Amino acid sequence: MKTQSTLQDKICDWDELRAFAQMCREEGKTLAFTNGCFDVLHPGHVLYLHEAAKQADVLVLGLNSDDSVSRLKGPSRPIQDQNARALVLAGLESIARICIFDQDTPLDLIQLIQPHVLIKGGDYEIKDIVGAPEVTASGGKVLTVPFVEGHSSTSIIQKIQS
Repeated sequence: MKTQSTLQDKICDWDELRAFAQMCREEGKTLAFTNGCFDVLHPGHVLYLHEAAKQADVLVLGLNSDDSVSRLKGPSRPIQDQNARALVLAGLESIARICIFDQDTPLDLIQLIQPHVLIKGGDYEIKDIVGAPEVTASGGKVLTVPFVEGHSSTSIIQKIQS
């Protein structure tokens, strides 16, 4: 693997992510995982990802595919396609790798990489976080980082529409 990654290098498929996670483990690095749609990137997202990255040596982000976002948020979403969302997120220093998943939850991706730390925003309760039982059963930890009030993709979209 390259020591310095370009934006496109940060966006990987499942096989590349498995290899990256294995390399991190071999190097003794802790691996954190989070996920989301990140349809309209806003300050709340950036602060959340910055805080999540502090919890381990590397942060991997599972990004919902376009189909997954539509199933979760409705037929008018996403606003930006998965490639655009992934590229914008790749520009954030806090994220080491991004992998798109098509399922409604990131459980398969979590099981694939077996992160040391699973992280979600403070609007989640640990008991409700997908993958929490699997991560804790393997000795990992599950954390939430504070939710930043006043920022949401939905409210931004509504403001634009009005």
